Amino acid sequence: MSKVEKKQRIIFIDLLRAFAVIQMVQGHTVEVLLANEFRTFDSLAYTIWHFMRGMTAPIFMFTSGTVFTYLFRLVNEPFEKNPRVIKGLKRFLLLITIGYLLRFPTFNPFNIEFITEEQLNIFYSVDVLHLIGFGLLFIMIFAFISEKTKLGDTLTFFIAAMIFIVPTPYFDKMNWLLYFPKPIANYFYQGSGSLFPLFPWAGYMLLGAIMGSKLAKTPNIFRNSNFSLSTIAIGLVLMISSFIYDYFIYSNFKIHFDSYNYETIVFRVGFVLILTGLVSFISQSIESIPHIIILVGRNTLLIYVAHLLILYGSAISPGIIVLWGHKLGPLSTVSIAIFMIILMVLLVILLSKLKIRNKQLVT
Repeated sequence: MSKVEKKQRIIFIDLLRAFAVIQMVQGHTVEVLLANEFRTFDSLAYTIWHFMRGMTAPIFMFTSGTVFTYLFRLVNEPFEKNPRVIKGLKRFLLLITIGYLLRFPTFNPFNIEFITEEQLNIFYSVDVLHLIGFGLLFIMIFAFISEKTKLGDTLTFFIAAMIFIVPTPYFDKMNWLLYFPKPIANYFYQGSGSLFPLFPWAGYMLLGAIMGSKLAKTPNIFRNSNFSLSTIAIGLVLMISSFIYDYFIYSNFKIHFDSYNYETIVFRVGFVLILTGLVSFISQSIESIPHIIILVGRNTLLIYVAHLLILYGSAISPGIIVLWGHKLGPLSTVSIAIFMIILMVLLVILLSKLKIRNKQLVT
């Protein structure tokens, strides 16, 4: 069996990845800068922005799982001989390392005795890089299980996703510090400061793995309108189900966007599937897309790290949050958000022109 990866560009995945990373950049920028008096749901613009900000992470996680599994399953080799296993493990370690380094509270590791408890809590909290790193690890573990048990990727990854989604409302209410030290407990719930604990967020990646496996094993399925329409239909069923479930819980048809309850999770999965179906349907009539879109989608890690350092700073230097955090009006905030997006695009173009490329920083 050939070890060659027969990669072809799947345009709608490139579009989704670029959309997700641009959403992430503008979302973080607006969150950092916009003054509190403008954060009101009486404003339609803020309401739409707030809604889409809630969808950014599920889209990002889903597409990350899709892309990794697609590349993983393109290699027609048993798990033990798949070169993507080593690449995946290296990326896991890289993401975890960068995730903790970004939150390390001091430039000098020998000055740790001066670190405050608050700084230590921030360092221990689980953010998106930790989550994606472990998400990739879980995808490989369950890919191995799928091969050895012959259950198939769809069933195996679905069961894996449910392992992280079903316990979420219960795990979120538990005090995991009673059972584990804080660095470990933070992976189970948000209670001690984590932004993206494994429950339920790893579930979005594992659901994306189902899509990635199907794309790898069924060539050109994404060019079939039935694929797009069925994806949209499943998404609609999930979104309608979330409204019905919410009605029985709260006696109204309004989704209460708590990331750790079932109706929100189901709604967001439905939304991601509808968006995926719509983008794939549109991309069927597109033969190619600008190379910059591909570059932006492939350099998500680089863009993530660069824009976070600018916004939030590091142990070496403060970010713009120190100067303008929650102080600017809508016009100034939007202008800086647009500038930040342009800056990230220019960074990607510059590195591409200079042929500066680290394979661990791209996917």
